[in-house]
Amino acid sequence: MEKKILLAVDESKHAKNAIQYVINIAPRVNQLTYTLFHVQPQISQFLHDEARINVRAQSAIEKIKKKNAQNAHALLEKYKNFMVDEGIDETHIESKTAPRNLGLAKDIIEFAQKKHYDAVVVGRRGLTKMQEVFMGSLTTKLVEHSQVIPLWIVDGKVTSRRVLVAVDGSESAFRAVDHVSFIFRNNPHATITLFHVTPRLKDYCRLDYITDEEDLESAILQSDKKCIDQFLSVVEKKFIDAGIAREQVIVRQTKPRFSIGDAILEEIQKGDYGTVVIGRRGTERAFYLGRVSNQVLSKTTRRAVWLVA
Repeated sequence: MEKKILLAVDESKHAKNAIQYVINIAPRVNQLTYTLFHVQPQISQFLHDEARINVRAQSAIEKIKKKNAQNAHALLEKYKNFMVDEGIDETHIESKTAPRNLGLAKDIIEFAQKKHYDAVVVGRRGLTKMQEVFMGSLTTKLVEHSQVIPLWIVDGKVTSRRVLVAVDGSESAFRAVDHVSFIFRNNPHATITLFHVTPRLKDYCRLDYITDEEDLESAILQSDKKCIDQFLSVVEKKFIDAGIAREQVIVRQTKPRFSIGDAILEEIQKGDYGTVVIGRRGTERAFYLGRVSNQVLSKTTRRAVWLVA
C-alpha cells in the first residue's frame, strides 16, 4: 500500500534536515512517495491595493509572481536532485508550489488534506532559551491546524533509526500505533519500542486534600495494568496484521520518578531514539496539546517527533 508524505520546504537548513530524515528512514518504509511542497512568499497587501488604481503596480505584481514561481521551481528541483543523488527513485518524487493564500501553515495543511497525504513533514528551527517551552511559529501553527493528518516534526540532524511510541492505553495512543503500523507495514527491518509509564495519583490530581492516598494509588495501578494489558493485546494483533512480527516490537514499562513527560524524555535519551511517536491528546477540536505531548514535543531535540491527531 502506497504511503504519501508531504515535505513542506523552504530554503533553510531545517528543511534539508527534514528531507535527510525521510531519506534515512526510506529503507524501512515500503512504497513511500514524496511530494516536495513550497509555499511562495506573500506579496504586500499595500501593493495589491495600489494595483487596483495603478497600472505600474499591476505590472510589478506580475513580475514578483513570476520571480517567486521561478525561485520556487529552482528550489524544488535542487531538493529533488539531492534526493535522487541519495538513492531515492525519481519516479517517487513530486514537486508542487503555490502562492501564499490563507497563511503558510494553513496553506500547507489545506493542500495536505485536499490531496489526502498520510503525513506532513517539516523541519523545526532551533529553540532559543526564551523559546524552550514554545515552538517556532510555523511549527506552532501547524500543530494548531493539523487536526487530522499526522505531523512529523524534525529537529536538527537525526541519525538514529530507533523508533519509540509512547502509549497509555488511550484512543489517542491507539491512533499513534495505527499510524506506525501503517508506515512500517510489511517491513522486516523495522524495530519499534512501545513505552508505557505507569501513572500515579498526582498525574490525575495535584491537590493535597485527598485522603486514603494508598487505596487510590492501588486502584490506579490495578486499573492501569488492566487497561494497558488489553491495549497491548489489541495492538499486537494490529502489528501482526500489518506484517510486523512480534520480535520486531519491544514493550518497555516504567514508573516515573517525577512526571510521565519526564520519564518519556529520559527514555528517549537513554535509548537514543531518532523517532518519537505520540498521540496529540488534546481536547477534541481544541487548538492545543495535552500536557504530556506538549512537554515531549517542546523539549525533544535532534530527533523527529510524530504527532498523531
